[in-house]
Amino acid sequence: MKLAIILSTKHAETNWNALRLANLALSKGDTVAVFLTGEGVEYEQMSSSKFNIKEQVGKFLQSDNAKIVACGTCMAIRKQGSSEECPEGGIEDLYSLVADSDKVITF
Repeated sequence: MKLAIILSTKHAETNWNALRLANLALSKGDTVAVFLTGEGVEYEQMSSSKFNIKEQVGKFLQSDNAKIVACGTCMAIRKQGSSEECPEGGIEDLYSLVADSDKVITF
């Protein structure tokens, strides 16, 4: 299955759970893409010992079947640069992700 996860919040527990789901899907053999939009581009800054988002992202990015793309406009609004954990993309990437996926989940 091709799973798309759209994160539009920086709420730590929500994003931690979304990434746990993403990692579970990868472990089942699925392909997973995460698109970050709005305040979701700030997701990694909310990592804590209780909700270790950075650990989940690190695990996620180890898979060849995993991809993260972030809204470049949303990043620019927040004066945030592109990184491996938050690579800049655009609305065209979001469209392709939705069009190519079997399931789309939003958080």
